[in-house]
Amino acid sequence: MTKYLKGCAVAAISIAFAGEALATEWNVSLWGKRRAFTEHVEKLAELVSEKTNGEFTLNISYGGLSKNRENLDGISIGAFEMAQFCAGYHRDKNPSITVLELPFLGVSSLEEERKISMAVYGHPAVQADLARWNATLLMPSPLPQYNIVGVGDAPMTLADYEGLAVRATGGIGKAMEAVNAVPTSMSATEVRQALDSGVVKAVAFAPHAHMSFGTVESGAWWTTNLNPGTVNCPVVANTDALADLSDAHREALLGSIDESLDHYIDTYNGATMAKWGPTLEEKGIKSITYDDAELAAFREAVAGPAAASWVADNTAKGLPAQELLDIVTGMVGSGS
Repeated sequence: MTKYLKGCAVAAISIAFAGEALATEWNVSLWGKRRAFTEHVEKLAELVSEKTNGEFTLNISYGGLSKNRENLDGISIGAFEMAQFCAGYHRDKNPSITVLELPFLGVSSLEEERKISMAVYGHPAVQADLARWNATLLMPSPLPQYNIVGVGDAPMTLADYEGLAVRATGGIGKAMEAVNAVPTSMSATEVRQALDSGVVKAVAFAPHAHMSFGTVESGAWWTTNLNPGTVNCPVVANTDALADLSDAHREALLGSIDESLDHYIDTYNGATMAKWGPTLEEKGIKSITYDDAELAAFREAVAGPAAASWVADNTAKGLPAQELLDIVTGMVGSGS
């Protein structure tokens, strides 16, 4: 009887250790705070835990693991297993996906942004580009067109942007240069202090970020229809960590991406945008709307030259740049 009990105890301990061996925890590096921009990652964590009965968990950190501009570096050395970053933070490190940040691409919805981003992410040259950082692209963070909140005198015409210091990254920065503004690249977490201290006079953000990072607290005006472009901010996994997952855990992760993106878009189009108008009204922020002729001239001056320059620069780096641009432009407005 004693031997039987000992055998049961050994078996129980073995089962316990086997259970522990199956448990997987990933650290996920984000920044700021939970907001519309991170809802797909939050949903992914929820779904993965549910599908694996808690055996696979994503531990999400808002700034505790890395600075946002260093998330890709952290992924490359395996400091954490998953992260979000924006292509415009370090264009030299991820040139292939900066095609999605070109100004005036004409993307009209989050759904279209999602489809085009996923198509670009699936291109072998893009995957090889990110593989240099041991990173596998999982999903985008679709964002609407950026517009500008600023302090001081409002630029009533595009000519009024001359000399205006604007926080603008990627292609939006190129657009600002075209109207003789002075674009400045800084991370989202630095923006409020820069605006309050006068380092910049205006900030280009999507609506959720204007609310999350406080530009609406001091802003006096915003542009309703400048729509110069947006930024592309993928969520990536460390490639080695992804390969080390069990088949079941990998399927739980990858099989939850579509549902996570659905949740993200529903949240952004619903709750987030429902807050935007009332917030502007509550803060007394003046709306600036430009006429169609001015905007058409702006697009014509910026879009073509920026795209041509991007193709030339990145072809020289060995990327199939024209092919990547054609994927994007071929999908805009196509419904594909």
